Amino acid sequence: MDGDRLLRARVAAVALYTATDSHTIRFHQLQRGTADRIRNRRVNERTGDEVELDEIVKGYDTGGEYVIVEPEELDDIAPGRSRALEVSEFVDLDTVEPVFFDKTYYLGPRGEQYGKVYALLQRALEESDKAGIATFVMRGREYLVALKAEDGLLTLHTLHWADEVRDPHEEVPGLPGKAEPTPAEVKMAHQLIDALTADWDPEDFHDTFQEKVEALIEAKAAGEAVEKAEPAAQPTGVVDLVEALRASVEGARSPKGTGEKAGASDKTGRGKKSAAKKHAKVSDIGSLRSLTKTELYEKATKAGVKGRSGMTHDQLVDALAKGG
Repeated sequence: MDGDRLLRARVAAVALYTATDSHTIRFHQLQRGTADRIRNRRVNERTGDEVELDEIVKGYDTGGEYVIVEPEELDDIAPGRSRALEVSEFVDLDTVEPVFFDKTYYLGPRGEQYGKVYALLQRALEESDKAGIATFVMRGREYLVALKAEDGLLTLHTLHWADEVRDPHEEVPGLPGKAEPTPAEVKMAHQLIDALTADWDPEDFHDTFQEKVEALIEAKAAGEAVEKAEPAAQPTGVVDLVEALRASVEGARSPKGTGEKAGASDKTGRGKKSAAKKHAKVSDIGSLRSLTKTELYEKATKAGVKGRSGMTHDQLVDALAKGG
C-alpha cells in the first residue's frame, strides 16, 4: 500500500458527528384566531394548481429561457459517495483565514481497531500545528474541508470554496483606505483594549434575545403582562475621537459594584471578571423558584455557574442554591 493510499485509509476510518446545535426557537404558522396550521404547497404559478413532487424538474434561468434539468441527470454527474477524505496537502493552521471556515464536525474512530491510527494522526497534527486540506463527499455534494486536532480529538471543518469568498474592497463601501490615526488615538485605543482584556470563557455569553422570546412565550401562556424592552440608545456625533476613547477607557476602569476596576489584572496579567466569577450565596430556594428562567439565568451568569446554558429552570435553582 503506497503512502497516498495509506493516508486515505487512515482518514477513512473515522465517523462524523455534528459538533454544534442551534437553539433557535421555531414557530408554526397559524391562521389568526384559530389553531389551524398553515402549510406550504407546491403550486403552479400560472394555473394555481398544486403540483405533485414527481412532476417537478429543475430549471436554470439563462435570461428569459430555462434550461431544464431532470433529477436523474444530476444524479448521473454527482460526486461518488466515497468514504475517504482525499487529503491533498497539509498547511499551517494560521494560514487559513477565518472567513473560509463554515461548519464544524467531530470525528471519532469508526471502531476500536482504528483507535491507534486515530490517536497517531491526532497527535501528529497537534504537534505539527497543521491542518490537512481535503475534499469530502456528503449528501451528494463535494466539500472542501480542513482536518484539525483539537482538545484530544480530530475535527473536520467545512470550508468555503475560494470563489465563494467575496472581495471586501468590492463589497464594503467607505473603507478608510490610507487614513492614518494619530499616535495619541492609537495609544488610547490600546488602553481601552487593555482595560477590557479578560480570559475567554464562552459561558459568560448567552443569547439574550432567545431568553426574552422564551420569557414572552412563558408569560403569554400564563396570561401575564409582557414587559417591553427599553428603546435602543440613539447614536451621537463624535466631535473628538481621543476624548471619546478616553471616556470609554474611564468607563471600563470604573468600579461596577464590586469595588474593583473592570480592567484589574491578576498575576498572569490577564483581566479579571470578579463580579462574574463570584458565586451567589442563596439559601431561600422558594424565592428562586418564583423567578423566571431568564431571571435565574441572569443570576447564574453573575454567579459564574458553569454549564448554565444547558440547564432547566429547576437545575438553575439547584445550582444557585448550592452556590454554583
